[in-house]
Amino acid sequence: MPYIAIKAHPRDMELKKQLVEKINQDLIDIFNCPPHAVTISFEEVTAEDWEEKVVKPEIEPNEDKMMIRSGERKY
Repeated sequence: MPYIAIKAHPRDMELKKQLVEKINQDLIDIFNCPPHAVTISFEEVTAEDWEEKVVKPEIEPNEDKMMIRSGERKY
């Protein structure tokens, strides 16, 4: 714990590394967990596939779990 799965439009490897490193450190600091407990994945999804591969199967069925949706805080 914790496991974070990032899905985003394609990015270059350096940007992905920057994001993952920042999230990793925040998880360690805020959740007070050891580094070996953190797992982060990054899946690239094209704009053309976003609706079918992300919105419909993952976001819409989990609307009640969304903390931020389309920039709007849900908490």
